[in-house]
Amino acid sequence: MMKRKRSDSPKPSCVSMKSDESMDRPFEFRDGDSSAVKRMMKRKRSDSPKPSCVSMKSDKSMDRPFEFRDGDSSAVKRPQKKKSNRNKLDSIFKELEHKVITLIKYELKRFRKLLSPDYPACTEREVEDDEDLQSVREGALKITLHVLKNMNHTDLAKTVQNKLYPVVAYQQKLKSNLREKCKRINEGISQHGSSALLKEIYTELYITEGWSGDVNNEHEVRQIETASRRPATQETPIKCNDLFKDKSIRTVLTKGVAGIGKTVSVQKFILDWAEGKANQDITFMFPLPFRELNLMKQENLSLMNLLHHFFPEMRKLELIDCDSYKVLFIFDGLDECRLPLNFQSNERLCDVTESASVDVLLTNLIKGNLLPSALLWITSRPGAANQIPLECVDLVTEVRGFSDPQKEEYFRKRISDQNLANKIITHMKSSRSLYIMCHIPVFCWISATVLERMLVMLKCSL
Repeated sequence: MMKRKRSDSPKPSCVSMKSDESMDRPFEFRDGDSSAVKRMMKRKRSDSPKPSCVSMKSDKSMDRPFEFRDGDSSAVKRPQKKKSNRNKLDSIFKELEHKVITLIKYELKRFRKLLSPDYPACTEREVEDDEDLQSVREGALKITLHVLKNMNHTDLAKTVQNKLYPVVAYQQKLKSNLREKCKRINEGISQHGSSALLKEIYTELYITEGWSGDVNNEHEVRQIETASRRPATQETPIKCNDLFKDKSIRTVLTKGVAGIGKTVSVQKFILDWAEGKANQDITFMFPLPFRELNLMKQENLSLMNLLHHFFPEMRKLELIDCDSYKVLFIFDGLDECRLPLNFQSNERLCDVTESASVDVLLTNLIKGNLLPSALLWITSRPGAANQIPLECVDLVTEVRGFSDPQKEEYFRKRISDQNLANKIITHMKSSRSLYIMCHIPVFCWISATVLERMLVMLKCSL
């Protein structure tokens, strides 16, 4: 009976045999084992439909089922919205990439032309004409200079920068601002708005090379009296405008007691340069009084950023090439310095674009690690001068105040009525102590102010 049943069973069709996935794996029967037949027959009798061959080929042919919450049908639309936003963002950035690359390529071609020897330097007007693109171009320039420096092509970076922003343009802006700042002077404790033109009342001071000796512990008036009796043969006089005539001198330290005229000398030195009267071989002068540097004590910035802070007109100047042109830093009033000036333990710094504390910047600049070719002029009272290591100073000078002829010159410039000036000079000479004290300019100012008022009042009363 089993034999007849087997022969009656239908054979599988050709279609069903094309794939082994369309039929169940055949069972292997053991003798007396009929349970497998029953299991097979039971599956065949099942009414549940089998998945088709097409639907079983890949799970990519259907969407991933969503998990619905009660009343939530927005999940169906959410993936499509995310995909749309992503495509839009990709499109925006693709267009942005194209425009940025096009702009950079254009600017690089412009920079390449600037490096041509026969290409004329860009004028200041040409630099400022296109205001809409100016910030973009500055960004492209900064990137270009940064990459060139990282490629060790600093010379090319300097050439590109100087072609775009000529040094002479920066120099003229700096001179103009310093000229306005230094042309007037407030003597003593002047009232608000009371000032005079510096060049009308300035009297050359008596300055000598070298220092008279160790710090004098006597009162500063006694120091002036002692200095006034010093034989002239022991001294070598020098003018402020000649401090850096010797090419071997980098750092000058000028000492002088309070009120002797150090700051006024610095102001006149800067004004003469700004007006084109002296030291025109110096390209830039950067006066940085210690009183103002104290306010930057907590700042962490590069030397270039420090200069940009005090001289905003120089902000487009990213590098200072002291090998190509002279640069002078003037640090007035060391005795007012509130920075530690730790020359021994401060870290070494050689890059003008690297950030550090102001104290670190100054010590490295004075030691010559930063801008070793730059010139430095430091003024100080005698008691504070020893903060600067002797090995960092090439020339020491001393402001001795007014000589006797300079005292008279001051009074004649300070007092417009020459008859009145002669009377004041005669009176000053009659008092030896007062005349000696007038070596110091601030005493001359006090004497001139007081005596002029007294004599004018006396004249009026008569």
